[in-house]
Amino acid sequence: MPRISGIYDRRSEVPLWHAPTSDRPLIPRSCSAFSTDQALSLTDAITWRLRGLQARHAQLCSELSESAGMSPGQMNSLNRELSELEPKLHAWQQLEEQRQEYEGLLEMTRDAKEDPELRQMAEQDLKDLGPAILEQEREVAKMLLPRDPADTKPVILEVRAGAGGDEASLFAKEIFDMYQKYAAESGWRFELIAISESEKKGCKEASASVMGENVYNWLKYESGVHRVQRVPVTETQGRVHTSTVSVVVMPQADEVEVEVRDEDLRIETFRASGAGGQHVNTTCSAVRVTHIPSGTVVAIQDERSQHKNKAKALGVLRARIFDKIRLEQESELSAERKGQIGTMDRSERIRTYNFPQGRVTDHRVGLSVGIENIMNGSRLDDIIDELHEHSQSEALRKLCEM
Repeated sequence: MPRISGIYDRRSEVPLWHAPTSDRPLIPRSCSAFSTDQALSLTDAITWRLRGLQARHAQLCSELSESAGMSPGQMNSLNRELSELEPKLHAWQQLEEQRQEYEGLLEMTRDAKEDPELRQMAEQDLKDLGPAILEQEREVAKMLLPRDPADTKPVILEVRAGAGGDEASLFAKEIFDMYQKYAAESGWRFELIAISESEKKGCKEASASVMGENVYNWLKYESGVHRVQRVPVTETQGRVHTSTVSVVVMPQADEVEVEVRDEDLRIETFRASGAGGQHVNTTCSAVRVTHIPSGTVVAIQDERSQHKNKAKALGVLRARIFDKIRLEQESELSAERKGQIGTMDRSERIRTYNFPQGRVTDHRVGLSVGIENIMNGSRLDDIIDELHEHSQSEALRKLCEM
């Protein structure tokens, strides 16, 4: 799971929680230097949302108590919504209990003026409880953040060589292998869909299906341009070259989410071929599927079976159409997404792999880590966790501003 931010603002290093006094009780702060009044209004915004959830919870309980005429589907829907609300309200209840305890300790410090030992104990308890309240407030706020319904989905991963010729192809293969190793580390299933190999053991493009728990949630920030800086094996004068690779991560869509009608498809078969153009299959097992309304084209030739290639192609086609719809919807919200993780623009340079300096830098959060453990997949979480943390902090800020 993503790590939770500490109690300091990521930009200004200003503490988000101040020690209370009798005339200045605990006030949760936003992630920037807001005034006390602004901070209180932000808390009110979250509390208002929680009260709305509380009212909805009461309404659901009332409806379920009179469920005699309900269909099983309606009851399941109400119970599902109720089960989603209860953890949020339980966390809020815990927070309110902590706040009551805090107020009781404050009162004790005021009443124990003639008992220094008791007062000291109460002040120490206040000091310990303050950060715990802040952490619980953050947990409650996190529960109010909207969830991307695609987060739980498996993904189609596509890697393509960009600028840089043979070096770009070699790096594309290394990046593809990196994700395969990361999938293994995460306990996911990584299934090759297609790979177009280059003549020097690289690949022009490669795609895979990655299946497991919350795969899209963990890989969605990998989309973009990955840049490599290193001395190619063919370089005789030791000069550092720069090449690029593009990565696209798309949530897989099922037939209910994206309907692909047979009449909208043009399906062609051809002979599969390998690197350099030599034929590796004398039968027409390769399949090219064109979705006529969108112009989306997918060609798969890796399986010997035409049927399997067609099934893979349709799966990728459905994911691309679903991804296109999502991107169009997200572009309408682009103004609201400023300050979050990049722009989610597929042409955005998101990361640089500098081999001479032994580091990988993610430009969206300014984080640099050692390159070896990134390329072998064992520490890619270091970057992904930071991206999640940053995105979550920005989402919490926006929630408070609503």
